[in-house]
Amino acid sequence: MDYFGFDDDERVIAETAAAFADKRLAPFASEWDETHHFPTDVLREAAELGMAAVYCNEDVGGSGLRRLDGVRIFEQLATADPTVAAFLSIHNMCTWMVDTYGTPEQRKSLVPRLASMELIASYCLTEPGAGSDASALRTRAVRDGDHYVLDGVKQFISGAGASDVYVVMARTGGEGPRGISTFIVEKDTPGLSFGADEAKMGWRAQPTAQVILEGVRVPADAMLGGSDGEGTGFGIAMNGLNGGRINIAACSLGGAQAAYDKAVAYVRDREAFGGALLDEPTIRFTLADMATALETSRNLLWRAARALDENHPDKVELCAMAKRYVTDACYTVADQALQLHGGYGYLNEYGIEKIVRDLRVHRILEGTNEIMRVVIGRSQAAKVRASA
Repeated sequence: MDYFGFDDDERVIAETAAAFADKRLAPFASEWDETHHFPTDVLREAAELGMAAVYCNEDVGGSGLRRLDGVRIFEQLATADPTVAAFLSIHNMCTWMVDTYGTPEQRKSLVPRLASMELIASYCLTEPGAGSDASALRTRAVRDGDHYVLDGVKQFISGAGASDVYVVMARTGGEGPRGISTFIVEKDTPGLSFGADEAKMGWRAQPTAQVILEGVRVPADAMLGGSDGEGTGFGIAMNGLNGGRINIAACSLGGAQAAYDKAVAYVRDREAFGGALLDEPTIRFTLADMATALETSRNLLWRAARALDENHPDKVELCAMAKRYVTDACYTVADQALQLHGGYGYLNEYGIEKIVRDLRVHRILEGTNEIMRVVIGRSQAAKVRASA
């Protein structure tokens, strides 16, 4: 990473993440991908360095850093393995939700164990029939005395079956977003089960499966926010996704940067037509486009992160812009890096095809890029009307 404009503390944060990625992720990423191994031990090592509760409060074990620090950390981790970095970003999102919206008791009992990754968390919003239309979810939580009983199915859940706690959005009221609440469900709760691990194009080093709730009975104080939390779940989920979107964009940026670096090394050393590939004008033009995409992605991402840190009025729009642009642009960079390798890029030993596979899903999750355009377009339309 170019440390332009970093102060000493910012430089140390980025360098610490880069060193951890080089030592504990990069040497094993291909093996984890091939064996579908979920490296929870390595995730807990990252937690020891403060990477599991990056922007959570220090009074409950968080690192007390900014969103801007977070995207820089996830970018560095993703240069070694986008899959592991992306799961850590999801865990951070869940931890932040508990820290921000939980009762004092929930924060005190859960956040320290999430910050150490003694407990690993999964985010459960998407359903088989409610992906982009998340406010139409059907999982229901019915009050029964001092408990709620949850029934429903969540789809495409990262960490399903391996995680210890599940942040579950369920309907406690009528239709629409105001009828949704958020619950913390522990793995060993009776009635909670998991589907088979999905066979995926990428992200093979983290399990993805259905989370199935059949008569899952949880105490009323398992609702995030306690008695005041009923009906606030959709807002909690969406606010969590603002951070999730820039984090996943950072993972795309890290993966694309790694792909670019591999491509540069390849065209520098590869000879064809009587000279190095690097001397071919068309190759240089491609590298120019790739470098520009990386630089613009980084700048937009950092701007969105600052907006979230500062609670800027445009934070939702900027996070959506960053997610849409960075994941699209960086997937293209990774694909171009593969193209520059020719047939060798298609072989797993060069490490490019894994990056392409891993980055493809970033354009779908945390809100598809089509939905990001809806969010941005709605915001722009409101500004136009307000200025008329």
